[in-house]
Amino acid sequence: MKELNDFLNLSFQFSEDVVISVKDGLILAAVLIIASVFLTVLRKLISRNLPYDDKKKFKVVFGYARWMLYVIIFLITIHSLGIDVTGVFAASAALLIGIGLALQTLFQDIISGVFILVDQSVHVGDIIELDGKVGRVDEIKLRTTRATTADNKVLIIPNHLYLTNSLYNWTQNGTTTRETVDVGVAYGSDVQLVKRLLLQAAKSQQDVLKEPEPTVLFTDFGDSALNFRVAFTINDSFNARFPKSDIRFEIDKLFRENKVSIPFPQRDIHIIQKSEESVKLKVEKTEPPVNLGED
Repeated sequence: MKELNDFLNLSFQFSEDVVISVKDGLILAAVLIIASVFLTVLRKLISRNLPYDDKKKFKVVFGYARWMLYVIIFLITIHSLGIDVTGVFAASAALLIGIGLALQTLFQDIISGVFILVDQSVHVGDIIELDGKVGRVDEIKLRTTRATTADNKVLIIPNHLYLTNSLYNWTQNGTTTRETVDVGVAYGSDVQLVKRLLLQAAKSQQDVLKEPEPTVLFTDFGDSALNFRVAFTINDSFNARFPKSDIRFEIDKLFRENKVSIPFPQRDIHIIQKSEESVKLKVEKTEPPVNLGED
């Protein structure tokens, strides 16, 4: 036993302030092994429900974070063993603050990318709307998300925008979406006829689903029109502009055939002509006085 204690207390001096015994080394190794096992279990728990591709991305990010945690655990452990690492902590803190300020946006993008992978709020193939832009998600990376618009333009979205803006996922509840087309008719029109024509226009399009059936809403009494909205369901919201355009064409055709008019804003201009005497009198009254000076 005495020989074992002597072996454990055997010290190695690296400098005047750094002296490490065999026991300290074993304690440090045990702490790092326990931390490694704990972090591995934590990574598997967090990523157990992720798809295979997302697991690989998360593993890469988690690997960087794990090495940073190893360094922190190492410094804390040797400090608790009596080795003064205050200078190392101070230098590390200053360095990390400088790096953090310089790469603030980059860190936000990476952290947001991890959140996206973990909570599965966005998947490849989803149709999203962010900051007024709509696109189909093609690829989710750690820093950016790549999406394609309906005009085949590529959107490169920094992931931190998911944390600072409202994100609309059009297809998270399924591929079918409810779309609408608004139209106004002149006052005095037969509203029941308008309702039938709007339903006919919506049902005539092959892209409109039969279930649930299209509906018509009488939305408001406008300044110069009775406002209606026809709602319908389609199975491809990404290309919703095409069936909506076809429905508008059909509405215009049916309204012309059934003498239903769509009003447009009109302005009446009234021109008031004044007599020459009133104009002359007005001019005379507005002439500036003549300064004759003093004698």
